[in-house]
Amino acid sequence: MSSERPPSIDPVAAARWHAAAPAYSPWLHEEVARRMQERLQWLRQAPKSWCHWDAVRGGLQAQALISARYPQARCQVHESAGHCRPVAQQALASPWWNPSRWSAASPRFGMPDDASVQMLWANMALHMAADPQALIGQWQRALAVDGYLMFSCLGPDTLQELHAVYAALGWPPAGQTFTDMHDWGDMLVQAGFAEPVMDMEHIRLTFATPERLLQELRELGCNLHPQRFAALRGRRWREQLHRALAERLADPQHAGRLALTFEVIYGHALKPAPRVRVGPVSSVSLQDMRSILRPEGGKTGARRG
Repeated sequence: MSSERPPSIDPVAAARWHAAAPAYSPWLHEEVARRMQERLQWLRQAPKSWCHWDAVRGGLQAQALISARYPQARCQVHESAGHCRPVAQQALASPWWNPSRWSAASPRFGMPDDASVQMLWANMALHMAADPQALIGQWQRALAVDGYLMFSCLGPDTLQELHAVYAALGWPPAGQTFTDMHDWGDMLVQAGFAEPVMDMEHIRLTFATPERLLQELRELGCNLHPQRFAALRGRRWREQLHRALAERLADPQHAGRLALTFEVIYGHALKPAPRVRVGPVSSVSLQDMRSILRPEGGKTGARRG
């Protein structure tokens, strides 16, 4: 991996987007979450507790799917964007008169404690992070030993058609360059995860008009490339963009509808027991010592089938 963080993400722009992103789940996020939760069938042992990281943007429908799969598991919902927290609480919290409010299935809200959950679910968030290794580190700390991470994000083939249009017109990049799945695997190992499993697929979406296409892209994210257009564009530029999209993205196989490709990366990794370096003096935290000394029969977590 050539850099510790994606070189084409402007951290200031990323922070602004995170604080102002629409407080709902885009269709593509919900679809990716549905496909990712199907992969849970390959895990032999259900988690006793799990964290839904950024559920509002990642997929509120996925919350219901995972809760139905693991009805006895405690759920911690963490929203890292302040404007999404009340939306998550309103959508997911049980009313005071509902008995489920006092059951194990009723979600809790807030940042999970260190080593407190056995599964961390993070859908379609990592590719918009200016410092992805720091985010992966947060996930690793929240997981208990033998807990597992389930995440998805966009890969480098995403919006290749749109990038080609911008390049043909001599414009700056249409968006940041997304990280390859092999680099994500390296980052997981560097963060202390083990046995990372990465796979990907291409999802092709079609749109009736340039306006509908651009609306979908605005819901999914924004251009975080440092070399993007430095100022707002005018009406003539927008009309030129609409014409270029209509001419260059029309797909004959879909009756001339405008087509865009999204590369979706799925990742899974385990948090292993900490290793103690052998030396004249070794320092081990109390939490790590408990993990090291815990008998084999007391381990919890997941095993791939």
